[in-house]
Amino acid sequence: MADVDLLSLLPEELETLARRLGADGYRGRQLATWLFKKGVYDFEAMSNLPKDFRARLAEEAFVGVPDVERVVPSRDGSQKFVLRLADGARIHAVLMPDRDRLTLCLSVQVGCGFACAFCFTGTMGLIRNLTAGEIVGQPAAVRQTLPPETRITHLVFMGMGEPLANYEAVVKALRLLTHPGAFGYSPRRITVSTVGLVSGMQKLAKESLKVNLAVSLHATTDAVRERLMPVNKSWPLEDLLAACRRFPLPVRRRMTFEYVLLDDVNDSPEDAIRLTRLLKGVRAKVNLIPFNAWEGSGFRRPPLQRILAFQAILQEHGITATVRWSKGEDIGAACGQLKESSSKERVLA
Repeated sequence: MADVDLLSLLPEELETLARRLGADGYRGRQLATWLFKKGVYDFEAMSNLPKDFRARLAEEAFVGVPDVERVVPSRDGSQKFVLRLADGARIHAVLMPDRDRLTLCLSVQVGCGFACAFCFTGTMGLIRNLTAGEIVGQPAAVRQTLPPETRITHLVFMGMGEPLANYEAVVKALRLLTHPGAFGYSPRRITVSTVGLVSGMQKLAKESLKVNLAVSLHATTDAVRERLMPVNKSWPLEDLLAACRRFPLPVRRRMTFEYVLLDDVNDSPEDAIRLTRLLKGVRAKVNLIPFNAWEGSGFRRPPLQRILAFQAILQEHGITATVRWSKGEDIGAACGQLKESSSKERVLA
């Protein structure tokens, strides 16, 4: 029975596999070209590989591209992909066009175990981690639905799950995505988000991957952040910001801080001023995310005037702050809305 997912293997590992299956090592490099560059996953279509090698591959390996179960389009041009994995589990990936960019938001877990109070995905709980192959299988699956000349330009690890809680698989996926012989993305075009797992940040700092890091902050006091994000009990703001200051940023790059604005919870002028103090000494930019509503959340989006006032205070203190109006809100694909089998999705699908 085939048990090796080729999408989880780096080009060098494919060379080793080729030799183990009785072929020359360079056949592994050819295989990598078919998989990662050309997006061809049918062994019979890999015409420059010997027939006996293709037969051995079919016996011992598979290509774990998730099935695209359905695509849900948004009025703003984004699309939510509902992907079915080999065991029947479902995850979401969101494709978001923006001028000359085409960004894909990836999932790293089925569900999420961190239970952030404002996040619909967190109500699922953690079902399981994804493998590295299942992570990189998402851009592979979405790429098959696009016109040949269309390329996904940016990747963000901001879908279902916490990347640094599935550390080994995420790091392997990042190596596959950035390897010149695999997907070949520039690290500058990849962003990994975290709820603030300091231990994971410390490990990631030593990997020399040079991808962008986005930290979910969402509050300026420990009391409020613990209410919103239980992870704060383990890694309070002081420890988290200290880790952010130590994190090695490439030259001319800044760390992104995500801040979901919740009406009368974390959106006061005093919060904005505290945020400027917290970020002192960090090369930072702030993404302000007006809350994306979901049924039963108990939170509201602040009025526009208060959102813009919060942004203005940050800018007056020299912090780059943008208001990120999430794409896909009408289809349950916006930030914090991803969850399988919502009634809204069933109606629109």
